Amino acid sequence: MRVQTMCAALVLAACANAAAQTAVAPHPQPAQPPSLAEILEHSPASDWRPLDPDSTLYMELPTGRVVIELSSDFSPEHVANVRALARAHYWDGAAITRVQDNYVTQWGRVEGSPHDRGAARANIAAPEYDRPDRDLPFTRLPDPDSYARQTGFTNGFWAARDGAGKTWMPHCYGAIGVGRDNPPNTGDGSELYVVIGQAPRHLDRNLAMVGRVVQGMDLLSGLKRGTGALGFYETPAERTPINSIRLASDVPEAQRVNLEALRTDSATFQAVIESRRFRRESFFVNPTGHINMCNVPLPVRVMPTH
Repeated sequence: MRVQTMCAALVLAACANAAAQTAVAPHPQPAQPPSLAEILEHSPASDWRPLDPDSTLYMELPTGRVVIELSSDFSPEHVANVRALARAHYWDGAAITRVQDNYVTQWGRVEGSPHDRGAARANIAAPEYDRPDRDLPFTRLPDPDSYARQTGFTNGFWAARDGAGKTWMPHCYGAIGVGRDNPPNTGDGSELYVVIGQAPRHLDRNLAMVGRVVQGMDLLSGLKRGTGALGFYETPAERTPINSIRLASDVPEAQRVNLEALRTDSATFQAVIESRRFRRESFFVNPTGHINMCNVPLPVRVMPTH
């Protein structure tokens, strides 16, 4: 009887020990999704494209350099005029004349200070507010948009479509547009603006869009706001002078900054989109599961040296 009691006690002790071990065994933690930085860090070199020097502008300000990438996909005539104006050094001595809070920063030549336009045209008859979408690549977002039937990306730029064969570049933060007067054919590229606030999408298809800022955006968005109507500066002293605007191809190689942009038709960019649509970081209690086109980052980096 005593032997049976001891055996039973040993069995109970073993069971209790096993139960205790089972109770304290840690559950495997779910793998954390890669961060945006990790996605980009592990991207293949083939998912990046170097900026074309013939489509890259260097805007030299007293505070530093702004780098602009031009796109001929949406407004080719206006982009050609911008290139011609840059080659003619048209903006040397021009100025930033308008900074309207949460809207745009605008620049051009001050009235009464004419400059040689080189081969640039004084008038572009076609407004170029949209164009046929055929033959253009399109990485489409699945989420709905208030201003377009379809939104996504074309060759590194935001793109919107009406579903009936037309596409255009929308007014996202950092987008560069052509200023004009009321008549649609009065914008020739000599006055440009950049969006510095919440995307004013009501302007879409009402102005020609020529590119986006890829570096130095803070130099344009952080300027003192104008106190005049529509944010125009009221005195010359308030304006920011422009030292020059040049195509990168016209700048000595030693003075260029070699940038590359993530291809918007790449697997890495698709991973970037999904990481922003579904925020799985521990901070987000209620992730939305969708995203606005203008909130998708378009990564640009200094080209790695190997």
